[in-house]
Amino acid sequence: MMGAGKTAVGKALARKLDTGFLDSDEEIVKAADRSIAEIFERDGEAFFREKETQVIARLLEDERCVLSTGGGAFLSERNRVLIDTYGISVCLRADLDLLWNRVRHKTTRPLLRTANPRATLTEIYRKRVPVYAQAALSVDADPTYTIDEMADRVLQALMTRPDVLEQIHD
Repeated sequence: MMGAGKTAVGKALARKLDTGFLDSDEEIVKAADRSIAEIFERDGEAFFREKETQVIARLLEDERCVLSTGGGAFLSERNRVLIDTYGISVCLRADLDLLWNRVRHKTTRPLLRTANPRATLTEIYRKRVPVYAQAALSVDADPTYTIDEMADRVLQALMTRPDVLEQIHD
């Protein structure tokens, strides 16, 4: 979900794993030379989602890294299959209040540009949580965790999957 900490935790995890970090949204922005909000506004969500799948496929096939995807990416069955084929999905589970506290002052969330963004976030949350539950691993977020603590928790979850992490360098 937006606000769960995908980018911050992903970067910290990549450092701990001594590997690269990529953000599919940042890669889309680079390729389009426009912000996500501008892409949504000009071309619509369906266009954005198609480009998102193309970028995710390229990144997963070409890069060995920690990849953060936008909150809506995992809703696509195509993206879930790609992620399961080339890596492992990790859901950062955060409750609605924590998410709202993190996103309520951000202007970069096109899906929340509504008359009642809290109600919109609640609706998005209710629809997405069952899909996010399909992730191979889930790690609970807590407002008291630092970014590094959350990355450590993700790393602990990944350690349960030796097929994914061949070797970790301290």
